[in-house]
Amino acid sequence: MEEQPIGILDSGVGGLTVVKEIFRQLPKEKVIYFGDTARCPYGPRPAEEVKEFTLEIVNFLVKQKVKMIVIACNTATAAALDTVKEKVNIPVVGVIGPGSLAAIKHTKTGKIGVIGTEGTIFSGAYEQTLKKINPKLSIVSQACPSLVPLVESGIQEKEEIKKIVNEALKPIAKKEIDSLILGCTHYPILSEYIQEVVGSHVKLLSSAEETAREVSTILHYQNIAAHHLNSSAHRFYTTGDPIHFKQIAEQWLGQKIEVESVNL
Repeated sequence: MEEQPIGILDSGVGGLTVVKEIFRQLPKEKVIYFGDTARCPYGPRPAEEVKEFTLEIVNFLVKQKVKMIVIACNTATAAALDTVKEKVNIPVVGVIGPGSLAAIKHTKTGKIGVIGTEGTIFSGAYEQTLKKINPKLSIVSQACPSLVPLVESGIQEKEEIKKIVNEALKPIAKKEIDSLILGCTHYPILSEYIQEVVGSHVKLLSSAEETAREVSTILHYQNIAAHHLNSSAHRFYTTGDPIHFKQIAEQWLGQKIEVESVNL
């Protein structure tokens, strides 16, 4: 089981931020990534539909004999994490818990902002998780529906990106926060633009680093961590255009990959 891959899923390319961190922290692990770009974004969709999509992808990954599943999508984590845990007999990790822990570690004032898709924000998942750990925290949440399509489009024009990010973050930029959870795995790809809008005094927190750390802890605790280098065996699947996916993925990961198109 040690040499079996880790299955990672997302609505599109956003979960590659988690893949990149797993590559850095766990270089011996083999990864199978599934980006559901044909049905992205998940944010505006009803929770039941997101759960259905997530379970379809989980079934696909289980057939690939993965040893663990990482739901590298905040919307899918909010809608389907508990259900997936009930359905499979391998470890399942979401991104909301690790993202919340990262914020609690970094905040000095207890005033935390959360940005995410409509699905994630309206679910209240971050607020519930944060308040469960520390009820005294002050949480400000805001949905930013324009950001996932921006990342998925692969737009390179900096001024256009700045304009869209600035418009999306204007309300939360006025709030008194010292930490901002990037509650969507697509958002770290826009981190330099987000930082510019909210100011250098606000710490941006991605769940990717904490998620990879949690993956590492579980793998070692269950004695299923890889012992040999498997990097040449990574596989990437998408329900959308594999060429477009490949371009964005290679740019973000900084390495050549092969992408296969899949219909669920």
